[in-house]
Amino acid sequence: MSVTEPNLKDPRDLYHTDKFVKQDQATPALQSKMKPEPDCGETSYVGHQKLENRRVLITGGDSGIGRAAAIAFAREGADVAFQFYPGEEADAHEVEHYIKDAGRKAVLLPFDLRDEAAPQQLVDQTVAALGGLDTLVLNAAQQISQPTITKLPIQQVRDTFTVNIISQFALVQAALPHLPAGSSIVTTTSVQAFSPSAHLLDYAATKSAIANFTVGLAKELAEKGIRVNGVAPGPIWTPLQLDQGQPKDALPEFGQDALLQRAGQPAELAPVYVFLASNDASYVTAQIYGVTGGQAINL
Repeated sequence: MSVTEPNLKDPRDLYHTDKFVKQDQATPALQSKMKPEPDCGETSYVGHQKLENRRVLITGGDSGIGRAAAIAFAREGADVAFQFYPGEEADAHEVEHYIKDAGRKAVLLPFDLRDEAAPQQLVDQTVAALGGLDTLVLNAAQQISQPTITKLPIQQVRDTFTVNIISQFALVQAALPHLPAGSSIVTTTSVQAFSPSAHLLDYAATKSAIANFTVGLAKELAEKGIRVNGVAPGPIWTPLQLDQGQPKDALPEFGQDALLQRAGQPAELAPVYVFLASNDASYVTAQIYGVTGGQAINL
């Protein structure tokens, strides 16, 4: 009688476990120039048709968590439109390749979310290109570290709130007339919403607002059969961290103080976004799912 061993993997030993080299990039930061490049599931994610023929709009879909979601959604059978900041075309075309390689339609949407007209245009172009809209992933964010509140420009605060949370209000308003019952909205909040860092005052405040917005919106849209949930990442290796997102001296140690002793990779979040968007989560709404490497978001 043969014995089959379980496929167990020690989470402490997965992905990149060493310190990161010092590095930074000018805005906009590109994933293709990071060392090491984040793992967004390009070679590892295997789909099971959980999102067959869904019509998806993702903000911040060219790199990091949004890129991982876009690749996973396409391999699950969805057509994907994704917004990216102008100047990030190199990363965006890589995502386009992965979506098309999965046999799905890709729609590239270069928009600056600080532009008041952008949310409506994003929704209009998505609906025109995909023939409808039923899944909205609100993921785009600005994160700029500042050493003290006295060094925090108020214009940065305005921009961070506009990109991170005000755009979410506007995108939902624009999308809602197109979302049928069974649709799903997934936001990206952060562990920073629950345990803010002093050098990320504006970013953390927006992420707390997103968590509150997610739960409140879910209460409103439940009667329409639309589910709304959020994902709260911890320290995830993305271009956001290199584009002034962390103090320069802190980057080599990024994520090392997590319970699992390493930073997370975007590929580790993709299955959560897929689950929340899919019919498997039919009884899940008004929830925040933490993917933090061990830091609590609800205690």
